[in-house]
Amino acid sequence: MTDPDAPKQPVEASDSPGSPGSPGSPSPEGWLARTPPATGIRSTLEEPTAPPPEPPAIDYYLNRELTWLNFAWRVVQEAEDPRNPLLERVRFLAIVGSTLDEFFMKRIGGLKSLVGAGMGELSVDGRTPRQQISEAYEVIRGLETHVHEVFEQLQGELSDHGIGLRRHTELGDAERAELRDHYLRNIFPLVTPQSMDPAHPFPFISNLSLNLLVTLRHPEEDREVMARVKVPVGQGIPRLLRVGTSDRFVPLEEVMADNLDLLFPGMTVVGFDTFRVTRNADTEGDEDQADDLLAMIESELRERKFAPIVRVELPRGVRPEHRRLLAVQFELEPDDVFEKPGLLGVSDMVEICGVERPDLRWSPHRPIDHPQLPVGRSIFRAIRDAGAILLHHPYESFHSSVQRFLREASTDRKVRAIKMTLYRTSEDSEVADALVDAARNGKQVAVVVELKARFDEAANIRWATYLEEAGIHVSYGVVGLKTHCKVILVVRQDRDGLRRYAHIGTGNYHAGNARGYTDLGLLTCDQALGHDLGELFNYLTTGYRPSRNYLKILKAPTRLKSALLERIEREIEWHRAEGHGLIQMKMNALEDADITRALYQASRAGVRVDLIVRDTCRARPGLPGLSETMRVVSIVGRFLEHSRIYYFRNGGEEAAEYFIGSADLMNRNLESRVEVLVPVETPALRAELREVLDIQLADTRAGWEMQSDGSYIKARVDGPTGQEQLIERAEHRLREAAQHKRRGKRVARR
Repeated sequence: MTDPDAPKQPVEASDSPGSPGSPGSPSPEGWLARTPPATGIRSTLEEPTAPPPEPPAIDYYLNRELTWLNFAWRVVQEAEDPRNPLLERVRFLAIVGSTLDEFFMKRIGGLKSLVGAGMGELSVDGRTPRQQISEAYEVIRGLETHVHEVFEQLQGELSDHGIGLRRHTELGDAERAELRDHYLRNIFPLVTPQSMDPAHPFPFISNLSLNLLVTLRHPEEDREVMARVKVPVGQGIPRLLRVGTSDRFVPLEEVMADNLDLLFPGMTVVGFDTFRVTRNADTEGDEDQADDLLAMIESELRERKFAPIVRVELPRGVRPEHRRLLAVQFELEPDDVFEKPGLLGVSDMVEICGVERPDLRWSPHRPIDHPQLPVGRSIFRAIRDAGAILLHHPYESFHSSVQRFLREASTDRKVRAIKMTLYRTSEDSEVADALVDAARNGKQVAVVVELKARFDEAANIRWATYLEEAGIHVSYGVVGLKTHCKVILVVRQDRDGLRRYAHIGTGNYHAGNARGYTDLGLLTCDQALGHDLGELFNYLTTGYRPSRNYLKILKAPTRLKSALLERIEREIEWHRAEGHGLIQMKMNALEDADITRALYQASRAGVRVDLIVRDTCRARPGLPGLSETMRVVSIVGRFLEHSRIYYFRNGGEEAAEYFIGSADLMNRNLESRVEVLVPVETPALRAELREVLDIQLADTRAGWEMQSDGSYIKARVDGPTGQEQLIERAEHRLREAAQHKRRGKRVARR
């Protein structure tokens, strides 16, 4: 474990030039990876002739959308890294496809709504909504071209292992006949062609659907007609059809296109093109004007189905008449039409990763059971004896900790009440089942369900209905605010009276995410924290906003932002008085301008500022006279980094403060969501957080270092990633606990 006050050593990396977004030349030490710089930054800042003015100045703030797209570039480059297993590299490309879909639905959709409303307000980095769309489109086009180039490279490697994507035209007659028979028996009955003529208007096109636009002609007529055919992917129908018993696949739309005679017998197929649409998902209503929040959300979901289309994707070389028709029908500007090489819907490439080739994947990871939560011992006693237990997923099991906490609470005869926030959960949620069991066992159960969790609204409506039908008190939080905090409060009748047990986490109560996301959680019976969470639930279930007395937690939107700003200012004062000022923060995103400005002021004063930011980051490190002591690192690895840690040295390690919680440093988290940060006060647990921060800040394998222009550089260095070190750390702790237990048994026998 390293000294947090020790100066960081620079990462040695080759300066071999590389094209934007592509690796540089190989070298004995590894090879240097670069991402494109952020655009729109004036280079005069790099060598100022005088100290820069006090921020803010728009040149000091990177654009939120462009920095997120830079994160997508970093993910693509993980697909290029030969150190990663081959099928995992394909998975990285699929992840980029799905996240770009979400980017269009949420971010481009939101910006287009602003443009449509005539709002031209500048962002903190000095861009209008229209400018942000234009610059994002330029980056996306380059990104998607690069994704195609990388997949073409991977195709060769996959082919060496007997895996890959084949064109239908490359198949032999027997293979095509076999696929035709499979299509006819298993898919064709689901296909419904829709013509377009005066009696049949242009059909409705669902979000993210893949379609064929077919031009036809009757053999005895000169007039051409068009029809749309939806490719029925989903509900058990894969996008990629396996060729025989091999690990080679053909896109379903190509099989359908080769068998259009089944849909249009007797007609001549003049030509066809595939297309895919993306609709705006930024359709939130006004809660203050809603009589029934549940009804409003259900209405929003219906509206989202018919929301404006913000993007249409077409194959490169599409027929001009097809391009014109789609642009007119969807009321799109020319830039909203994306002609792409290769496969439309890149996210579906994840199906290739399902082949049974464990040698081409990461070795299976099995989370350990936390050593302080042994099987056969009451989890409440374990928490009470420890005072607090820090959980780190996916290194430590979610099932045997958080889910076990709820399972035992649901059956423990001494438990009187369970209160919980629910933002996202899995379809087969053990969490929800435990809550229902608790209600049936006579416990008082109250659940705050966030209906507005983006893309989970329908699932959360179903869960809310399921819980209410079991007699659970369900509420939907506070009007105008999303409930984003992750909290469970259990009230239990212990020998010395009622005691509150709690879990406060950084991630959702979703078992699937807990296997692929890195998150932290705190199991505790601290009574001050219990008091605070009781106050929090009273606020969430009533919506009443009188001043509440929170003893330890920092809660948004009323206190969290100001508390962070105060601590940053305090660190500046400590540094001026004694030196060694240190702020370290780990989060998904740094977008809030006020926090960014305060961190600049801290760095300007000489405080060392270490930021581990997964994707969006407005701050620019390394600007002379402004952010020379600031460092920004992004971790891109096997697991999605999702935990949040906030550290302030506060004059010395003994007085230092560590917080974990649900909040990123985004304006929406700090000012329009209910969020919670909780202090971690136990020395042993603080040491665990210190180790996590040190490991990630020193990660030269999965860590990307931001440059002052907003680009990122990573030197590929031999050795384990930080995440691999944390896997080994968890397993080592488990081995130590087992050895300690065996020693204890030997002593007892003597």
